[in-house]
Amino acid sequence: MPNGAETKARIESYLLARIPFVSVRTVERGRALEMLGELAKEKQLDVIVHTLSQGLRDLRSKQIVSEDKSLLGALDLAGEWFQSRANLTVVFTDVQHLGEDNDISRRFVDLAQLAEEHGGCIMVITADPTWNTLQRMGMAVTLDLPDVDEMRVAIEDFLRQYESVIRIEWGAAECEEAASILTGVTKIEALNILATFVVKKSITKAELVELGRAKDSIFSELAGIERVTVRSGDHPVGGLAGLRQWLDRKRPLLTMDLRDRGMRPPRGVLLVGVPGCGKSLSAKAIASDWQLPLYRLDIGSVLGTYVGQSEGRFREALATADAVAPCVLWIDEIEKGLAGSGTDSTGVTTRLVGQFLYWLQESRARVFVVATANDVRALPQELLRSGRFDDMFFVDLPDPEERREIIQIYLRKYLRIPVPDDLVEELVRLSDGFAGSDVEAAVAEIGYEAIRIGDDSVPVDYYRSAFRNIVPLLRSAPERIDEVRQLRDRAIPASGKVRDVPEKAGARRVVLG
Repeated sequence: MPNGAETKARIESYLLARIPFVSVRTVERGRALEMLGELAKEKQLDVIVHTLSQGLRDLRSKQIVSEDKSLLGALDLAGEWFQSRANLTVVFTDVQHLGEDNDISRRFVDLAQLAEEHGGCIMVITADPTWNTLQRMGMAVTLDLPDVDEMRVAIEDFLRQYESVIRIEWGAAECEEAASILTGVTKIEALNILATFVVKKSITKAELVELGRAKDSIFSELAGIERVTVRSGDHPVGGLAGLRQWLDRKRPLLTMDLRDRGMRPPRGVLLVGVPGCGKSLSAKAIASDWQLPLYRLDIGSVLGTYVGQSEGRFREALATADAVAPCVLWIDEIEKGLAGSGTDSTGVTTRLVGQFLYWLQESRARVFVVATANDVRALPQELLRSGRFDDMFFVDLPDPEERREIIQIYLRKYLRIPVPDDLVEELVRLSDGFAGSDVEAAVAEIGYEAIRIGDDSVPVDYYRSAFRNIVPLLRSAPERIDEVRQLRDRAIPASGKVRDVPEKAGARRVVLG
């Protein structure tokens, strides 16, 4: 993806070569005009710009050259100027429906032919495609959103204006992190966010967290993915020590600049295992602990009725995730959305899998994917190949130590009094075979009773009965647990504990540090 400097160089070469028609595809009209203004001054180019608000003005002198603000009037004047002035460039910024065969598009074709005859150049700055017949008369260039380096320079230039006016705690490292956070927004959007910090009379290191929230608000209404609200500390996870240690090592890498090593940011993790043991909760906990926005992608919701509709919606959802980065993208029960590859008569699932694999492999956006699955065997095998997700973890039923931690988490959450250690130990024994969701349900029942009669008034027998009344999946459907556990040898234990199981041919060997 070309950065601003490369785009500017290409535009310069087209202008100097007097290409009769140039389209600049971008959503940043102001940045494109700023770039053109620099070229006009550096190369002494004769450039006239048309906008509906100001009419025609000289880009170097900023002087209005015509009060006629209409597009048709500007086209007529450009035609007259091309016949009387050499090496003139006329830039149009407010052209609608130029991607279709219509009267306006044909007027531009005629004007481009006239420009070619007299060494002129027409440039159109637009976010939309251009009619093929018109585009083939010249060249096209795309001005992408600022990359990390450009964003860092813009941030440093902006802050430099206020160094003597407000307290600024950001150094080179903070500017670099801010730039990585703000990639995906336009330059003016980024500077507007920084301007809201300036009015507070200080820019502290704590503002880096606020920076992500401000960026997130820009994309809150985008289609394709659903914003999930999480608050710091609201989603504690008990057990899963191995997964948590792994995540602690990955977090700093998500915002580091890894380009000098040719490496991409961490891509994400696939969590498989027993239902109700914290896979989905882990996605929320990661976003909460890392202080990143959480988005949920429901693959089933992007499926459409018409040919190509599903693929278009899915592509839009992934592009949205790239735009809101850095973020956590949660794909719950991914096997339900991507299962059936190769058996779908329409080929939609196969194409969705292909899109997803390409995105996982090639996207360099700082999107950390947390995908969960109860049955990894239903997933396309190519999704499990090394290089897709960073790793795959198996989440099993919690052992006594993990159940103790989970019970204590929910007792602190739902009750207002401490619970004696001996009672906690008894609840640990009563919860043998419980999933984390079973523990939460039992403690929540105690919490409801505490609200009804008061925390001090809940008898010990009620604690016991709340746990005894839970029928865990291990008792109601043991065959399902056994079936899921057959996948354990294909993934790293999320508990961080090496299981004492016989080694099987082809099994994945895991060494935990």
